[in-house]
Amino acid sequence: MEMKEGQAAPDFTLEATGAQSIQLSDQKGHPVVLFFYPKDMTPG
Repeated sequence: MEMKEGQAAPDFTLEATGAQSIQLSDQKGHPVVLFFYPKDMTPG
């Protein structure tokens, strides 16, 4: 999926530490920063 600057991100869920998960839609109303990088172990 290609996203453009300023476009709203689709809702998604990620695993977090402590056997928890975080869903983007649960963060509505709070500042959120999404960081994309090419792959693990590369400079960001």
